[in-house]
Amino acid sequence: MIDETLRLGRERRFLVLLGLICLALIGGALYMQVALGEAPCPLCILQRYALLLIAIFAFIGAAMRSRRSITVLEGLVVLSAIAGAAVAGHHVYTQFYPTVSCGIDVLQPIVDSLPLASVFPLGFQVDGFCSTPYPPVLGLSLAQWALVAFVLTIVLVPLGVSRNRRSIR
Repeated sequence: MIDETLRLGRERRFLVLLGLICLALIGGALYMQVALGEAPCPLCILQRYALLLIAIFAFIGAAMRSRRSITVLEGLVVLSAIAGAAVAGHHVYTQFYPTVSCGIDVLQPIVDSLPLASVFPLGFQVDGFCSTPYPPVLGLSLAQWALVAFVLTIVLVPLGVSRNRRSIR
């Protein structure tokens, strides 16, 4: 029982770290938006929502005490990361093929009508186009970094859970 408690404590610490990383990524995107003038497109905003959902589910999971509730929230983290990876993948594709539209005419009203767009318009309101080329950060675009973060989350969360729980049973 003590061994299981220690292992679940490790998972909870990992979830807190994951939540903090997601919030830091959103903070970095806000910095680039405000300080560097990089306007977010609809796909950028949807990626921010995915990161926010991952952070929320990770923090809630870290507060849970039972293995089952932590597992459910880790599942929600992975589902949010899959959705984020799909959006980021489409964004990367749009940046490689700028003639493809991100659907600003279709997506902008939908994204701007989501609740956080009215509560926190600076961070969650559409202001740009998906194909706009911004300078890369360490050789990758923001969409590519987001895709890397989502894929790492999709891979590392289940891998860590299975590794951590293998000897519990």
